[in-house]
Amino acid sequence: MPWLLAIPEPEPEPVMGALVSCRMEDPSPLRQAVLTWLEQARNLPSIPQAITDAALATQPEWEALSNAVVRAAPMPDHRDLYGKYTGDWLPRWHALLGASGLGDATRLIAQGTTVPVEDIADSFVAYCAAPAPAAEDWLLLTGDLPEGTRIPLGCYTLQTFTADELKQLGPMPALHGFQPGGLDLDLLVGAPFIHAPNPDRTPDRRGTHWFDFPGPRPEIRHWRALLPLILWSEDLLHVDAVFNVERGRCFDLNQDHVPTTLRTYPDRSGHPEEVEERETGSFYATRADLPRMQAFCSAVTAKIDAVMDGATSGLPRKRARRLERAARHLLQAYQRTHQDYGVWEQEADELHLDYVIALEALMASPKDKHEGISKKIRTRTAALFPTPALRERVEDRVQKAYSARSKYVHGDLLIDQEETKKLAELRELRLLVRQAVLRWLILTPHDTEDLAPRLDAVADCTSCARAIDEPLRAFFRETPPQDDIPA
Repeated sequence: MPWLLAIPEPEPEPVMGALVSCRMEDPSPLRQAVLTWLEQARNLPSIPQAITDAALATQPEWEALSNAVVRAAPMPDHRDLYGKYTGDWLPRWHALLGASGLGDATRLIAQGTTVPVEDIADSFVAYCAAPAPAAEDWLLLTGDLPEGTRIPLGCYTLQTFTADELKQLGPMPALHGFQPGGLDLDLLVGAPFIHAPNPDRTPDRRGTHWFDFPGPRPEIRHWRALLPLILWSEDLLHVDAVFNVERGRCFDLNQDHVPTTLRTYPDRSGHPEEVEERETGSFYATRADLPRMQAFCSAVTAKIDAVMDGATSGLPRKRARRLERAARHLLQAYQRTHQDYGVWEQEADELHLDYVIALEALMASPKDKHEGISKKIRTRTAALFPTPALRERVEDRVQKAYSARSKYVHGDLLIDQEETKKLAELRELRLLVRQAVLRWLILTPHDTEDLAPRLDAVADCTSCARAIDEPLRAFFRETPPQDDIPA
């Protein structure tokens, strides 16, 4: 197609303009206009360059379809479908052909593919006539959860979907399986998604892979949803992609953003056959786990909310800031730990920074002086655990982490360790920090009282140790995590 035929997509203007149109309660004329448009597609050339969205918008039939949209979906109620051309508000071809999926349907018909035109017409009418949906943030996580999982996480929801349910999130469910290079939704059955409304985000149809995400990393932006999940299970949890959803309009997860692996299974003849599957990682829950998981996540979310709701002034505000900081560094370390015993060699030493910062953020007190702070962090972390032997082990592990962190920061060489031993110790540190965060959340007061003095008194006071131990036992008895952490 000559480049002169390309119609530039106008930038929407912030000031609303006037558009004279009539409101139609019955969308059937629009449906008929779509069916007529799809019928004429059989006569279009099959050359790809001649049937781009821009080229289709130059067809004579485009005006009839565009006018039908104006009558069925007037601009004041459907602002996202319109743009301003030479002073007039008119339907945008990018929205009506590209974002809706109608352009793909048209090209498939032009190239001789049989598609369900009645279903396509119904979907297009729903796309145009329905109110614009709210923008949502969605995160695809590693893991394998049962079909039908739905667990509230504050304003977020952890949920799994069937392939058919995922189809309904896009604008043209009937086209799934027809579009070359489209997302194989069967890969995502049982995939954990975290989603939440984002009223502050302007709808954006471009899609965003999380590595290209502007601003803070997604595990940092969405830490309040992710933290309860990593405290639930010692298995690794990762954010694989973050993307935009506007239900019935836009489902921007791209095929390339779903980590996959090839597994071999016997075919019907018994011969080995490679099958592409989503890489689930180790994070999982069975159907029997779900009630416990929901109870635990609800309890932890309530603890997080109580701390963050105190972020007004003085100690409560500092405590909220420290919890967020600890969660961010813990989640950042998780994101860079690609397997349970697997960390990139060049990052293994650096991860000590994240873990030590997480501990310092929670265990330090506003009244602490800099001198002796590392010892206070060690003893306070140890005080979260019930027996003298376990406390001694925790102190030793935190001391090693501090030493590694200091050497790394000061440019010294860390002790040359055999790789498997280094990875095993780093895993032990990860699980220790995870437990420390959970225990801190269970114990921390939500008023102006400081937890640090209570932890400092544990070593010398039996009743103080009991005051720490009993609330922990009660929490783990009522809402235990998946690995049944002993109190």
